Amino acid sequence: MKVVSIPGMKKITLKRFLGASLWLLLLLPFNLTAQTDSTAKQPAAEEESSLISPSISFIGVQKADNTIELKAALKAKIKSVSYKLPLLKLTFIQVTDTVEKELGFIITDQLGKASYTVKPDAIAADKEGSVHYKVSFAGNKQMESASEEITMKRAKLVITPVKDDSLLTVNVKLIDLATGEEKPVPETLVGVFVKRQFNPMKLGEGTTDESGEAAIEIPNNLPGDTKGNLTLLAKVDENEVYGNLEASSVQKWGIPVSDKVVSEQRSLFSSNPPIWMLVTFIILMTIVWGHYLVIIYELFRLRKEEPQLVSRK
Repeated sequence: MKVVSIPGMKKITLKRFLGASLWLLLLLPFNLTAQTDSTAKQPAAEEESSLISPSISFIGVQKADNTIELKAALKAKIKSVSYKLPLLKLTFIQVTDTVEKELGFIITDQLGKASYTVKPDAIAADKEGSVHYKVSFAGNKQMESASEEITMKRAKLVITPVKDDSLLTVNVKLIDLATGEEKPVPETLVGVFVKRQFNPMKLGEGTTDESGEAAIEIPNNLPGDTKGNLTLLAKVDENEVYGNLEASSVQKWGIPVSDKVVSEQRSLFSSNPPIWMLVTFIILMTIVWGHYLVIIYELFRLRKEEPQLVSRK
């Protein structure tokens, strides 16, 4: 009978344990990790992906004095939140068939907006009578560059206020200037507004006829300034051919409204109540809250005077 020594048994058991552990390690899933390339420019790629991508809203408004007002707004969307970008440089450019001419630059205001007026002698139209403008943002260390372009055909609005007794009417005419001759533009929607402190208030709208004219009746009880003046605006918004057009006229058709600050008299049903009512209210509130303070004080005093049990040994 062969006798196996105890140290030999321990050696065989250890070998079996190591073999089983090796097989388990081979069966377990694991990920292969590739060696990083030291020549790759990873920091630069991360820096590019972290740059903010701004966007520009750009429109052109053709005025009745044959000028064009270019309006741009710069903003960016960060984590689904839109931010207006102030104090940044926007460059306005006139684009022709041969060259791009820089008109000037404007720094955006606190709302991220910038406006540039192109004078009539600086407007360059192509053979079809269209003008093409571009606005660009050069970018910086935190933001990428951005640009936007618009094209519109030359035209203008003419506004003519008409007063017939108590009937007030605004006649609006849309004229095409692309060919150098004035041609009426039919079947185009125009609106009439009155200028207010924040945004213009719409009074009505109409569609131009074959002569390019539309008549819109307005109320005769609109509040004006101290002299009763109203600033009337005729607009064509976001037209596919002519873009945006605007004309204005000041008429003394409103009700005079004083701009003086007058102190309101004290009355029972107003924001300026009588003195006796204020005194009564203050006394009543003092009594009510005084009771609460007394109750809180008594509760603290009773808690301090609560007898304490002495444990007997």
